[in-house]
Amino acid sequence: MRSLSTLAEILPGCGSDVPAGSPVLEVSDVQLRFGGVRALRGVSFDVRQDELFAIIGPNGAGKSSIFNCLSSVYRPQEGSIEFLGRDLTRQSPAEVARAGIARMFQNIALFDTLTVLDNLMLGRHRHIRYGTFAALLWRGRARREELRERAIVEEIVTFLELGRYRKTPVGSLPYGVKKRVELGRALAMEPKLLLMDEPVAGMNGAETEDMARAILDIREELSIPIALVEHDMALVMDLADRVLVLDFGAPVAIGPPAEVQSDPDVIRAYLGEEHDVAGPEVVDDEDVLAAVEQ
Repeated sequence: MRSLSTLAEILPGCGSDVPAGSPVLEVSDVQLRFGGVRALRGVSFDVRQDELFAIIGPNGAGKSSIFNCLSSVYRPQEGSIEFLGRDLTRQSPAEVARAGIARMFQNIALFDTLTVLDNLMLGRHRHIRYGTFAALLWRGRARREELRERAIVEEIVTFLELGRYRKTPVGSLPYGVKKRVELGRALAMEPKLLLMDEPVAGMNGAETEDMARAILDIREELSIPIALVEHDMALVMDLADRVLVLDFGAPVAIGPPAEVQSDPDVIRAYLGEEHDVAGPEVVDDEDVLAAVEQ
């Protein structure tokens, strides 16, 4: 990988000016319901500058619902979500992206027929100021901005070791490479907060190690706080500063990894024993999505 000092210089919008340890994201008493289905029950947490904050829990615990609320795909009925002092609870997904939150998706959300470079260029969209007419003429400001944005994307390609694939359509790439492209597109947005939804899901050991190194470099060199949803407990315990555990849409524990790992309620949740916040109306996130689509 190329030295991140270069990447930090060309992505000055990454991270925020908030002092280390201060919250950039504050989630307060979020309640999410779909008819009789209670997907989230009073979820509260914050993510601090320079922090890697992990959200874990059994399948159907509400992890994806939290990320969908942070991205404004879902809008909670109660509670608030503030990012750098701005209320995002009723903002559109586009407004959330413009505010500086970028998301790496669990299910790869790339354009298969476009090349790696073109997929990464989509992450630069919010930084482009020229209009359609200028783009058609391909002169002046449009040309200058396009060349500048492509130079930034090339640096990200180098950092993530995607050079050999830069002009390859994404649909023909191996799964692990696609995940790196997904990460690269999120980085191209110059996020002030990076949401990573199961970044190593489906990867082998070597790919997982590569992704872990990339996460650490991004966090440390670019000062981007990260909120991470992940099932790989070894990765979470190695990388996270704090961990939030959800079960049936409700918080079970929050704290440092070692403390959370030994919490009796967390152990019960993962072993499948009945927890006092459980209810018969709670369903898996995929069932919730199906209900919404209907």
